[in-house]
Amino acid sequence: MIITTKTQKVGLLGWPLSHSLSPAMHNAAFAASGLDYVYLPLPTPPALLPQAVTGLAALGFSGVNVTIPHKVAIIDCLDDLDDSARLAGAVNTVVISAGRLIGYNTDAGGYIGSLLSAGVAVKAKHAVVLGAGGAARAVVAGLVEGGIAAVGIGARDTARAAAVAGLFAGTGTPVNSSGWDSAAFAETVAKADIIVNTTPLGMYPDSASQPPLAWAHIKPTAVISDLVYNPLQTGFLAEASRRGHTVVTGEGMLLEQGALAFQLWTGVPAPLPVMRQALLAGLSGNPS
Repeated sequence: MIITTKTQKVGLLGWPLSHSLSPAMHNAAFAASGLDYVYLPLPTPPALLPQAVTGLAALGFSGVNVTIPHKVAIIDCLDDLDDSARLAGAVNTVVISAGRLIGYNTDAGGYIGSLLSAGVAVKAKHAVVLGAGGAARAVVAGLVEGGIAAVGIGARDTARAAAVAGLFAGTGTPVNSSGWDSAAFAETVAKADIIVNTTPLGMYPDSASQPPLAWAHIKPTAVISDLVYNPLQTGFLAEASRRGHTVVTGEGMLLEQGALAFQLWTGVPAPLPVMRQALLAGLSGNPS
């Protein structure tokens, strides 16, 4: 593609970004849609995040995605938040218009979209979320919006887990938290219909690592989901498959949240088949 002064710029803020598949996925989508856009990786150390965000509008960017470790920290750098970001307490997409930076969270809708695409119902189910970072906030927000009956959050850091649960105190959906090695958490896991790993455990190159889970307490019908997509078959999902559970791999959320961000930036529906093809091609070429 030829980049000119008329080309609309979007990108990805994170640290590090060496294995991100978002540039390939979005640039394929822009080309297929005939849009004069380019998606750029923007590796940004945490200490430089405020300066980087300030520079986006000055450089004429239309928006960015936001990934680890900036999803919560970037909130203080923005002019306003959409309700999706407010509920999740985290931002993964920014739209820049007339010099104003508005934060959204497409992870929430993207995660629910990935479950529905896999034939997994959410309404009136019980879910367990492993982890208490920005991704966990988004997943809980999506589950609450999708009509989940209750959510249990388990993490090493009980204070962080409690803070995430507290974000949803006024939603009318019970969201509880506990340490993932506690008896209370084991009881929550035993009731779960959906269990999702939102931690980086299992990500390449340490793909064998996984959250501690009392597998013997899990219902045979429980769906096991992982947000890690490199590799697609994490140690967590491999163990779940070995035990006969239905599994949902992590690329679905990346695809679905990316499609929602694409439409926010461009105003047109995303070409999902093109994005899926680019994503799977990138995954097959990535080390795992």
